[in-house]
Amino acid sequence: MATNKVTTNVIDMSGNTGGLVWAKGTSAQRPTGVAGDLRLNTTDSRLEYKDNADWKRFSESGAAPTPGPAFTADFLVVAGGASGGSRYGGGGGAGGLRTSFGSTSGGGASAESSLSLNTLVNYTVTVGAGGAQTPASPAAGGQGNSGTNSTLASVTSDGGGAGAGWTETALSGGSGGGGSIYSAAAKGSGITGQGFAGGDGSSGSPYVVGGGGGASQVGDNGDTTNSGDGGAGLAVSITGASVTYAGGGGGGYSFDASANPGSGGAGGGAAGGAGPQGNGNAGTANTGGGGGGSAGDSATSQGGAGGSGIVIVRYPNTVTISVGSGLTSSTATDGSDKVTSFTAGTDTISFS
Repeated sequence: MATNKVTTNVIDMSGNTGGLVWAKGTSAQRPTGVAGDLRLNTTDSRLEYKDNADWKRFSESGAAPTPGPAFTADFLVVAGGASGGSRYGGGGGAGGLRTSFGSTSGGGASAESSLSLNTLVNYTVTVGAGGAQTPASPAAGGQGNSGTNSTLASVTSDGGGAGAGWTETALSGGSGGGGSIYSAAAKGSGITGQGFAGGDGSSGSPYVVGGGGGASQVGDNGDTTNSGDGGAGLAVSITGASVTYAGGGGGGYSFDASANPGSGGAGGGAAGGAGPQGNGNAGTANTGGGGGGSAGDSATSQGGAGGSGIVIVRYPNTVTISVGSGLTSSTATDGSDKVTSFTAGTDTISFS
């Protein structure tokens, strides 16, 4: 077939009643292409174009496109962990954890049902941020900052609850923050099916503070020699390897020098600040771990930041995922499945 090169900048087809014939093929037959290329995707009968990185479909007005075939996907959605409180700071609560993979989800619940997804449908993914480091509070202990929610399609996990400052209460969340040394600075509760409550602080000697709750365990109350440890997180093998997520943050060094800071819970939870003026440690990124509370004997110490969350989806390797530019992700293969992990951002994804 002969190829004719057009040498003008404008092609006038106003007198024609027919249509253009586009290059066409299935999703699997997409060429590498260059930016600006156009083709008809025969998998879903929609025009698409090549941008600088990927093939993208043109938007359609009016009725939404008909969903394509359904498939089953497993998920892990972990929200951002909370920061620990400042000055006698309770540990930050872990981000809420929901999963369909394995036998157990957060908060001691049974694993949820897998998701039924469709090709040719956009689904929102958001990776929750960890709560920011708690500022020093010279006049009184400062409450930590809660983590933010993570979302995959219809599944949302709640951010961890902030750790208490010495006169300011902890907050409830996916897992609750640990309490501090005043009766007003109570622990926070966890959300059923996501995580557990934080531990209590003590208003009597040695003035210990509570650890933040984790996905599989309540935060410790502490004892005569230690502030409370963060509650343990939950091990999930959705990627093909066992990884523990959503551990609570440890309580900070106590007023009494004989009481040590609490340890972070397994799954990214951070230890409390060491005495007498240490800052709480930060939760591990992409685990939803809670930050450690700050040491008690200082008006300038700060609670540690919470760890960011993560979203993971596991689906058949016969399906191809398209990820919006607002998300940071990576895809691997495990057996007959693909596993895509999202570590930052928010945008939509689709499958074909």
